[in-house]
Amino acid sequence: MTGRTPHLTALGFGAAQGGNLYRATSDEDFAAAVDTAWNGGIRYFDTAPHYGLGLSERRLGEALRSRPRDEYVVSTKVGRLLVPSPETAHLRDPEGFAVPADHRRVWDFSRDGVRRSLEASLRRTGLDRIDIVYLHDPDEHWEQAAHEAVPALVRLREQGVIGAIGAGMNQSAMLARFVAETDVDVVMCAGRFTLLEQGALVDLLPVARARRVGVVIAGVYNSGLLARDTPPSDAVYNYQQAPAEVIEQARRTARVCQSYGVTLPEAALAFVRRHPAVVSTVVGMRDEAQVTETLRRSAAEVPDQLWTVLYEEGLLDVRS
Repeated sequence: MTGRTPHLTALGFGAAQGGNLYRATSDEDFAAAVDTAWNGGIRYFDTAPHYGLGLSERRLGEALRSRPRDEYVVSTKVGRLLVPSPETAHLRDPEGFAVPADHRRVWDFSRDGVRRSLEASLRRTGLDRIDIVYLHDPDEHWEQAAHEAVPALVRLREQGVIGAIGAGMNQSAMLARFVAETDVDVVMCAGRFTLLEQGALVDLLPVARARRVGVVIAGVYNSGLLARDTPPSDAVYNYQQAPAEVIEQARRTARVCQSYGVTLPEAALAFVRRHPAVVSTVVGMRDEAQVTETLRRSAAEVPDQLWTVLYEEGLLDVRS
């Protein structure tokens, strides 16, 4: 990996739930989640302004305030500016977070937008620096993101204001392009390299390994489909109801895993960390119980033979 990328623990703490993703989380529950993660050895924490209109950043900064600053890594994201919107404050945020819509998100990957976003993140977290800054979902903004935002981040990195830089997306093709064409250190890929689908094997992972750019895997459960031992009929995949054929594929995978004494979530975590380009796996965690269960799953021993059988059954795109 590049010398600018800090060491990341194999398991990272995703703080979207700290922004009240889908439902409210109390300050106490989130603080307990961070405490439990810390006690379990997790030292990488990921957040974003998008998560709860800044709530996640504020809560994470508060939860980490008493920790030695050099002992943990925090990443946040730029690309969505939060603009006050008092006229909608009586409404609920329309983008899935249980918070008042007292701000609105404005896409901005300009040089000025990047600086303004980062300054606001530093205020909300109360941190003296951000270790990794990702461009957040620049899918429709390649030109501005690549030619304005990345150079702005490079300049901030050179000035020592931030550490590593990269992009975080729910696709792998454009991430591969960022790795190939810009000076990024690390990227976050959500949902495109999992036990269920391995599209990133075609584009992102080979170029990342060749250019020594680290890949952080998020969305390892594909929005929840792989989060239970047996996927239910109402399972969510890619943030919506999973198609019947996808649920059946996940259930077939679960049955093979169970024959080796492994649960589907345990296998999902173990599979992605086998790839040499993967430097960390970030899992969203809401409270102490979720952190405890994630740590247990991550520690499970998974026999190598499982991957071979899944490949032979047509449930993996690659023999591992």
